[in-house]
Amino acid sequence: MAVAIPNSHHDLIDKPVAIALVTMMPDGQPQATPVWFDYDGEYIRVNTARGRQKDKNMAVGSPVTLLAIAPDNMYHWMEIRGRVAVETEEGALEHINALSAKYRGVTDYYSRNEAMRGKETRVTYKIEVLKVNTSHA
Repeated sequence: MAVAIPNSHHDLIDKPVAIALVTMMPDGQPQATPVWFDYDGEYIRVNTARGRQKDKNMAVGSPVTLLAIAPDNMYHWMEIRGRVAVETEEGALEHINALSAKYRGVTDYYSRNEAMRGKETRVTYKIEVLKVNTSHA
């Protein structure tokens, strides 16, 4: 059953805060990657390109952990434990463009690297929130 994000930590969702996404490698070793993300009110959503390690590690049902730390106060953080509920290529290009607008103020993700336009397949992962741990000092 999904868990709500506490109101006290919505700033870590609403502002362009990079989070660490932790997935599990096939050998059981954790793998962490900084990622952009958003929250649609039900799922934490992250976006990547097919073939990257996090893509390989995140099948539907896979456990993941996300850690967001406020850039101006390292004691204000939120850990989200969840599982991949949805994996889809549909709308993934629009999603990465929306994340680019949030994090860079530029609505075209590929404007920073035209050489990659059309050369990768984007995928969005929707993560069900199962547990939230927070700190604020």
